[in-house]
Parts: sequence; structure tokens; C-alpha cells
Amino acid sequence: MHILPFFNISNIVPVFNISNIVPFFIFPRLSVKSKTFHFTTTTTTLPMSVLLSSFHQPWKTLILASQRCKTLKHIKSTHASFIIHNHHRNTYAISKLLTSLLPLPNPNKHFPYASLIFDSIQSRNAFVYDTMIRICSRTSHPHLGVRYFKLMLTEEDEGVSPSYLTFHFLLVACLNASLFSVCKQVYSLVVKNGVFASDGHVQTGIMRLYVEDGVLSDARKVFDEIPHPDVVKWDVLMNGYVKRGLGSEGLSVFREMLSRGIEPDKFLITSALTACAQGGVLAQGKWIHELLKKRKWIESDVFVGTALVDMYAKCGCLETAVEVFEKLSKRNVFSWAALIGGYAAYGCGKEAVTCLEKMEGEDGVKPDSVVLLAVLAACAHGGFLREGRGILDNMEARYGVTPKHEHYSCIVDLMCRAGRLDEAVGLIEEMPMKPLASVWGALLNGCRTHKNVEMGELAVKNLLELEKGNADEEEAALVQLSSIYMTAQRNGEASKIRQMIGQRGIRKAPGCSVLEVDGNVTKFVSGDASHPNLLQIHTIIHLLSVDALQIL
Repeated sequence: MHILPFFNISNIVPVFNISNIVPFFIFPRLSVKSKTFHFTTTTTTLPMSVLLSSFHQPWKTLILASQRCKTLKHIKSTHASFIIHNHHRNTYAISKLLTSLLPLPNPNKHFPYASLIFDSIQSRNAFVYDTMIRICSRTSHPHLGVRYFKLMLTEEDEGVSPSYLTFHFLLVACLNASLFSVCKQVYSLVVKNGVFASDGHVQTGIMRLYVEDGVLSDARKVFDEIPHPDVVKWDVLMNGYVKRGLGSEGLSVFREMLSRGIEPDKFLITSALTACAQGGVLAQGKWIHELLKKRKWIESDVFVGTALVDMYAKCGCLETAVEVFEKLSKRNVFSWAALIGGYAAYGCGKEAVTCLEKMEGEDGVKPDSVVLLAVLAACAHGGFLREGRGILDNMEARYGVTPKHEHYSCIVDLMCRAGRLDEAVGLIEEMPMKPLASVWGALLNGCRTHKNVEMGELAVKNLLELEKGNADEEEAALVQLSSIYMTAQRNGEASKIRQMIGQRGIRKAPGCSVLEVDGNVTKFVSGDASHPNLLQIHTIIHLLSVDALQIL
């Protein structure tokens, strides 16, 4: 198709006062007395079709011109042509002009003009409202989309009937605005209007709202009402469980999906691997690995490969994680972060530092804050003080990353492990920001290890100020201080701390462990007497204890 050249509209369309052409009531938000609008005060270039329309072209040509507009200036000039030829009263034509604002960048900047066009439309239909709700959902004030929806329902007393697209755009606006409280109201409306049963996008949108709100039980109820959920809906439900650390429930959804004969896509596989990593479910992770080998997704998709590396690293198979990592055809910052995180978990500081060097040298990938934190954690666990301190000191100059509290916490921990408590306190005092609980917690751990009462008291004092009202953190700090007093044979102070814990009513959360046997994951909680096989468990523990004593 031949594209006509661009010309300067200022040579054809004169500067004019809008009040001389359009009656005031068409633009209720404008005040003719206070402001005169000049559409061509700046030089604007437009396609030839717009220029010719200034004389005699029909409104269809103007619609075509509006669809070709790439900037707000073009749209304003096209709008002027609509007004000149009295096509601004044509709902279909002016609604098309409104949609031309959707592709433009910086929606916040264009929203006032979109609102002006909307107000100028005398007979609004569902398409007009849908467009405004879409525009609102892309701005920094997506909640305005709900206001336009309410206006839609009350338009001219009887209201404008929403379409299935209306609900889809409304759900996007609610999700972007975190308006989870209106989810049930929208759900009731779509069920009442018969949209829920017929439109998959609306079904998915409602599920996403419940998932983001953390109400997974309601998300599951909505899911169960869908006769034949597609892979996208399975992914939304499963990802909701995984994001909240409920890997076991997420894997149950994954198995249920497979039992129904649904083929998982890459997003579902990634979520499943993440769930395996959370629960340490190695057997399920290996099964997924075999599935990936058949589909050759490890080589072709960096995110799937990264999830597999992370799964093996967190399940204790570091060598296998390295093998998978080395076979990846493409590696990004997340891939390196997964491998370095595995090294950090096992205290392999030397390997982590080597990875950091290879990351830049071999792949040309610049480490981010997360990668550097993993390297520092590995240095802390491995006792590499010189390397860790060097990374912290050169972090901003070499990598362009400003150190955060987490990075300082790692170095404080590293110094404390090396017995350099004085240097750790000095680093805390030199921090450019106020130290948070993670920093003082690292110092407190070092004080307990090296039996330093004075610095331990300093750390606990700051921790209690920062964690006031957080019973778990308060209890943890006081218990550690009590332990420091006990090791220093200051039993009187230790007794006072225990009394303080009792007076505050602080209760320690019971510890737990998770074991996988034959693909089944079982959680054991300290002091729990509700397990159905409690008697058998205690019997086995007793027999193991007897055997251990005989060996000794």
C-alpha cells in the first residue's frame, strides 16, 4: 500500500477558537471563558489523508487517518478535522479516535485528553466504555476503570449493557489497582450475565484476582466451576500455591492436571520445578527432568533450564545442578544466580567467586544485587573474608550495584565467623543507612558463638527496638541473649531473660522437618501428637536409639 507523504498542517488548518465551532455543552469539563484551545499552535505533521479531509473527504477517511496517528499531536489535529466537518457527533467515528490513544506510550500523559474525548460523546455505547476502562487500566490510577464501569451501568437511567470484553478489561483494571475487595461483586455480575460460563478470559481474570489476594480457596472454587479448564487456568492456580510457598499443594494440582490428560506448557513446568525445590521433592523433580529431555526444553528455554538448576541445587544435588547448568545453550543472570545460590547453601565460597568471574568473562552477563548477595553468602559460609570484603568495597564502582542491608549482613556475619567482632561493629557504625534487624541479628549470632556478652547486649537492644511487636523475632533475640549469659556463667541474668519471655507471653514456633519417601512428602512437627502413625514413629525412633547405643 502506498503511504502518502507527511505535510505541515499549519499551512492548511487555521488557528481557531473551539467555542466558535462546537457548542459548549459538548465539552462539560471545559470552560470557554477561562481557556481558548488552539489546535495548531505548534507545528504538526500529518498524513496527506488528514490534510485532504480538511476540505471534503468523508468521515471514513478520518477514521483511517486516526488509526495512523502515532503521537498525541496527530490525534489532536485529527480531532480538529472531526470537529470542522461535524463528525464529532458520530459515536462510531469518535470512538475510533478514542482507541487511537491506546497504543501511545505514557498513558498518564494522554489520559486527560482521552477523558475529554469521552465527555464529548453524547451517545456512549459499550465499545466506548470498554476503551476508557482499558486506558484507565494502563495508567497509574487503574481504579478509575471501576468508576467508568459504574457510570456505564447508570448511563441514562437504564445504563449500557456490558459485554464480555467489558468484564475482561474491568478485571485487568481491578488487578492492576489491587482492588481485590470488588472481586466477589464482579464474579456475581459475570455469573448473573452468563459471561462466566462462556468466556475463558473472564474466568482466568477472576482466578488471578483471588490468587493475588491470597484467597486460594476461593480461586480453587472458581476453578472447579469451570467445566474444561485450559492449561492457562491450571498454571494460574498452581502458580498461586507456589508463590505462597505451598509447594506440596502446587504439586497436587500438577498431578491432578496430568491425570486429566492435560499437557503442561513451559510455564507449568517451571512452576512445578519451583514447587519441587520448595519441598525438596527430588523424585518428582527427576521425573520432570526426564519429561524435559524428551521435549528438548532444557536447551531451548532458559527459564525452564534455570528452574531445573535451582531445583537440583535446593534438593542437595549440586553436582547434577552443575551438569544441567553447563548444558544450557543460553544462560542469563537468573541462571547464574541459581547456581551461585547452590554454592552458597553448601558454603562453597571459592566456587561462587569463580562463577562470578566466569559470569562476566564467558557469558558477558553483569551480576545484579541478588547474584552478589549469593556470592557474599557463600563467602560467609566458606570463611572467605578477603574476597567477601573486596566485593562489598567495590560493588558500586565495579558492578554498579549499591550495597543494601542484606549485603552488609553477610559481611557482618563473615567477620563474626572469623572472630572479628570489633570490625563488625565498626562496619555497622559506618553503614550509610540505618542498620536493620538482619544486620544486628548477624552480630548477635557472632556474639553467641564467641561468648561476647557486651556486644550481645548491644545487638539485642537494637533488635528489640526494631522488632517491637514482632513476638517471634523478640523471642529469638531474647533466647540467644539468655544462651550468651549461660555460656558466660551469668545465670542470674539468664534467669531474668527467661522470666521476661514468660511475662511477654512469647511462644516459640515449633520446628519441623519434611521427608520424601517413594514420592510421598510427610511433615514432622516438634511436639505434634496428631500424626496418624504416631505410635509406629515413636517405636521406630526407640529401636533406632537402642541400636545406636549398642554400636557405641
